[in-house]
Amino acid sequence: MLAPTAVAMGLATAIAAFAAVSDTRSGTIPNWLSLPPLILAPVFYLVLLGPEYGLQSLASAFLAGIGPYVLFRREAMGGGDVKLFASLGAVAGVDPLIGVRIQVCAFVVALFFALALKARRGRLLRTFRAITACLVNRFLPARRRLRVGDDLRTPIRMGAPVLAATLLCALPHFVRAWSDS
Repeated sequence: MLAPTAVAMGLATAIAAFAAVSDTRSGTIPNWLSLPPLILAPVFYLVLLGPEYGLQSLASAFLAGIGPYVLFRREAMGGGDVKLFASLGAVAGVDPLIGVRIQVCAFVVALFFALALKARRGRLLRTFRAITACLVNRFLPARRRLRVGDDLRTPIRMGAPVLAATLLCALPHFVRAWSDS
């Protein structure tokens, strides 16, 4: 019999894969993909595994969604991404911190993707100069601050980084389930 974490991570990977395809094609992650798992996963955990797992799923959804929600409120992330992170947290909620791990890993993958995109466009050095200016400006008086251009903003569709992160976080669970069988 498969471990609940392996099944949960398999479902989370499938959701992330559909979200990556949708995000790549249209730039959106549809509600029909992210909202049902967000609502149904805690209910299934409650019914199938007990109240402890239902609460863990809710906690994981909250923890996985709060950071992206703050970014959404600052217009730094789309609403579909927020719902996707929360639903992955709810689905993978057998382990309450797996949603946060997926989130952090997705941001790291997105960072490398953004840097590769900047390098491909020939803007990587300008971006590093802008980052340096931001860091140095914190210590300079207002009249001596360095000019920072628009080189810090690089819109990234998060679907593919979330899929990569979900696969990376799911891999140990898949290997453990495979070796136990």
